Amino acid sequence: MARQNEHFPFPILVGDIGGTNARFMLLTDAAAEPQVFPILQTAKYETIDDALRDGVLPQASSAPRSAILAIAGPINGDEIPLTNCPWVVRPKAMIAELGFVDVMVVNDFEAQALAVSTLGEEDQVKLGPGEPLSGHSKVVLGPGTGLGVGGLVHALDAWIPVPGEGGHIDLGPRSERDYQIFPHVEELDGRISAEQILCGRGLVNLYRAICIADGQEPIFTDPADISTHGLAGDNKAAAEALSLFVTYLGRVAGDMAMIFMARGGVYLSGGISQKILPALQKPEFRAAFEDKAPHQALLGSIPTYVVTHPLAALAGLSAYARAPERFGVSTAGRRWRK
Repeated sequence: MARQNEHFPFPILVGDIGGTNARFMLLTDAAAEPQVFPILQTAKYETIDDALRDGVLPQASSAPRSAILAIAGPINGDEIPLTNCPWVVRPKAMIAELGFVDVMVVNDFEAQALAVSTLGEEDQVKLGPGEPLSGHSKVVLGPGTGLGVGGLVHALDAWIPVPGEGGHIDLGPRSERDYQIFPHVEELDGRISAEQILCGRGLVNLYRAICIADGQEPIFTDPADISTHGLAGDNKAAAEALSLFVTYLGRVAGDMAMIFMARGGVYLSGGISQKILPALQKPEFRAAFEDKAPHQALLGSIPTYVVTHPLAALAGLSAYARAPERFGVSTAGRRWRK
């Protein structure tokens, strides 16, 4: 097993691979400005190796020797499938065929968690009251293609990211309106997980359930249309879908804050959170976040943010790549070397 603070040989390619998009950045040394590559759509490439071979490596200013990749899915073994994308990451094949000598794979929300330990005030927008306590745990939630959740714990003078699949926890009805809508929410194997509502397709799922509950015909099938009309307030069902989306996101964010005792803050990442920022700044999100009797005072003291850095996960991976000794990132079963 590689020591967790052992450095990676430069140049280092860092990558954030989601269900829809893949983003890459090249670090030629520990101090150099990164080379940022154009965003790749995963659907346009059959494999990640094809994407690297055709969309990244030909443009690289120098051939990368190491790769640190954040992927949306659990990491078990030498073949690592993504949860919401048909790609499979095969580090041994990348070393054999693409010229890498060192490859590490982490969970995508480990990367998001690493990012919030380094982001400045200019990279986030605060929602509601509360101030972060130095050295205390943080939580990141990211509604996107799915719902990602990651924790960040400070111990032994290092930030330790905690990966997981928190987006798949159960989400249930609470209000009278919830009980009207939830019977029409599409289930997954007999249950409604948070990700069935709190992601792009989940917003569509929620909107359709609202329409069915009200005896209306759904007219939108794209989450961007629902969020756009919801923000504009020119479609009642879309507006309610967006309002309930931020309410349910507040509930889940509050749950995660209590699980991790995240007095360092709760951070909402990803493109959806940025796009619906005006809705998140309304009272519903914080009201749901704090409505955790008997712990309203505790939740009221915990700050919440929207991460606005356009490449937050890559920023987190870059910080780790430059100085791995600052972070307690486990490499066991996740690092392969030539």
